[in-house]
Amino acid sequence: MKKELVGDSLKRPRIIQYNFQNLQEKNMTFDRVYQRIIKFMKIKPSGNYRLMVGTDSQVHATSTVFITGIVIQQKGKGAWACIRKAIVPRKMLHLHERISLETSLTEEVVSMFTEEKKSKMIDIVLPYLYQGATFSIEGHIDIGSGPRNKTREFVKEMVARLEMMGVEPKIKPDAFVASSYANRYTKKAGKFSPT
Repeated sequence: MKKELVGDSLKRPRIIQYNFQNLQEKNMTFDRVYQRIIKFMKIKPSGNYRLMVGTDSQVHATSTVFITGIVIQQKGKGAWACIRKAIVPRKMLHLHERISLETSLTEEVVSMFTEEKKSKMIDIVLPYLYQGATFSIEGHIDIGSGPRNKTREFVKEMVARLEMMGVEPKIKPDAFVASSYANRYTKKAGKFSPT
């Protein structure tokens, strides 16, 4: 089990990060994740693909658990997905701090898809554009703009951060990678194997 400790006393909280995993594979490096995505896209290069990254968090008794999900979806035809767990060994009760770190972890994973990696993904669908093939990248943020949503005051800030990365931001109810897929794993942190 590879754990990576990041952060410092001035800029970010101490975070323990684990490698990626899904139900079929544990302890995946990002390169392995990327190869799985490429393999998935090559099955039907003329498909409509959405690469989506989003993070959710949950405060527990002595820590705050963050789960970042990566989903490659072929619209109407299935998906491949994995998650990465990160733990801050303290309760993060301030909502803005937590939402900001969720967005930072999403940005971190999005940045792993370098221009070269994105070009290779686009190259898969490029010969099929006239047959309707598409590819997009989305950043899912677990916030909403509804009048009763406590996170509505952070929408502009977090959306702008993802837009600056060239990613299409999605908020609730369209941010299902953060609000549904990743959320499932933050709730059962005690039962979820981090390796």
